[in-house]
Amino acid sequence: MTAHIINIGDELLIGQVVNTNASWMAEELNKRNIKVTNISVISDGADDIRTQLDRSLSEADVVLITGGLGPTKDDITKTVLCNYFDDTLVRHQPTYDNVKKFFDRRGLPFTEINQAQALVPSKCKVILNEVGTAPCMVFTIPQATFKQPSPKKTDTSVEKIVISMPGVPFEMKWLMQNSVLPLLEEQLGSQAIVHKTILTFGIGESFLADKIADWEDALPAHIKLAYLPEAGKVRLRLSAYGEDKAKLEQEVAEQIVELNVIISDNIYGYDDDTISKVIGKIVNRRCALLATAESCTGGLIGNMITEVPGSSAYYKGGIIAYSNELKERLLGVRHETLEQYGAVSEETAIEMAKGCLEATGADYAIATTGISGPTGATEEKPLGLVYVAIASRDEVVCNRYVFTTTRQQHQQRTANQALFDLYKLLTKNC
Repeated sequence: MTAHIINIGDELLIGQVVNTNASWMAEELNKRNIKVTNISVISDGADDIRTQLDRSLSEADVVLITGGLGPTKDDITKTVLCNYFDDTLVRHQPTYDNVKKFFDRRGLPFTEINQAQALVPSKCKVILNEVGTAPCMVFTIPQATFKQPSPKKTDTSVEKIVISMPGVPFEMKWLMQNSVLPLLEEQLGSQAIVHKTILTFGIGESFLADKIADWEDALPAHIKLAYLPEAGKVRLRLSAYGEDKAKLEQEVAEQIVELNVIISDNIYGYDDDTISKVIGKIVNRRCALLATAESCTGGLIGNMITEVPGSSAYYKGGIIAYSNELKERLLGVRHETLEQYGAVSEETAIEMAKGCLEATGADYAIATTGISGPTGATEEKPLGLVYVAIASRDEVVCNRYVFTTTRQQHQQRTANQALFDLYKLLTKNC
């Protein structure tokens, strides 16, 4: 099964709103062996919607549309779809009742403009939106039964599906998870796909590819490998295609066992794991406590740690000591150390980590100090230089890195590397 995604909205085209819908939808569809062959972002214009719909129906089995379903005059998707399928709008009573209840609960008037949300094309199947007001509309189309706006549509025997959803991300996700994806899964029949993502760090994409080249070359034809690099990390995604899902899962598991023999030192998790989540499980299992002392990362590491639900059980907190004054006062960094070696130095990073343990009573501490730029570099201390110190009650490890990237990327790479360095300390004797 193939799918096109159409995201409608001028705000997406001008960059006012980031299009997160497309990536989330594509990932969820791909998990279910629905191949996304095109993603389009188009304006709130009737001609643009019709043109893109023509193209999508000529090339894909399923067309998923988001956006343009609000109650205001600039939201025209519903009207365009109604005209496209030569249909008329009718009131859908369950939607009317659902929208009325939505406004009644909030003590707001149920105005005429909001009542119009219950008007839908008569030919569509309506899925109630229990977290919003605009319903989801599903058009199941035996192609011979509606007008052919484009001569490209030559196959009149194939049934296709057009699904229109709100563009608000949490509404779209709720509808996809509760109704749309189960509906599409019913259409798939015996097709099966198994995805497994292996999360790696500490090795660049090209070096990783060289290291696992023989293993990759030996993969069966129905198992594909994709490299997905990001700041300091590479995700390896295995995708197995066939009809027997249990057999595919077993094959993928066997391949991962072989991969672990080659790069076990670089693998920290799988699928939806994050380095913060993995570290949290280890620290929590040891009934230990973690704290952070950040300079160049400005609290980013603490933010990554606290994104994990339940992190309050093991994360004591963080000290953002951006100035030398606070490094001395809050972390106990000696004035002599700063004078002799500077704020960006191994000596300062080590004292920051030790001082963090002392100040917070934690069992493990992360400390970062570096030059994110664009100013502050010298010949001895280049742009992108960073020191990451990891301290426990028994030892301190400090590593020097140079990440020659933008300021934002430098901070993200440093935060990732700091968490990876802690992971290595936590697991080195396991």
